[in-house]
Amino acid sequence: MRRLWTPAWIARHVAMVVLVVSFLGLGWWQISRAAAGNSLSWGYAVEWPIFAGFVVYVWWREVKLARRKAAEADAPPADPAVEPAPAVAAGSRPAVRRPVRVSRVPATDDVVEDTDLAAYNHYLSWLNANPGARPGDYPG
Repeated sequence: MRRLWTPAWIARHVAMVVLVVSFLGLGWWQISRAAAGNSLSWGYAVEWPIFAGFVVYVWWREVKLARRKAAEADAPPADPAVEPAPAVAAGSRPAVRRPVRVSRVPATDDVVEDTDLAAYNHYLSWLNANPGARPGDYPG
């Protein structure tokens, strides 16, 4: 908990309180304007408290993240000789530990060439070779 009382965190706490109070105050102001007959203010009266809730959510998430990082930093380091088995929860995907290598085998000559694909590739290579040309100028 001591890490949440550094000067940077105190500034974040103060900013959160100032923003929430300001946004709720602006929401109250919009409610009073809407009650006076400004129908557009009803939308703003709903919007400002949502902004205040978003500020509280972001602040809460950052505090939770900082506490988790502090707990991980305070934990004793794991023995590098013993690698723990990866824990996989039900319904989650296991983490990939190393890249998967895919062999690139050239295509065999037994495959029948797609003439439409070859014509389209020729068209694209012509467009690339003639950057100022229009598609209608293609001779093929």
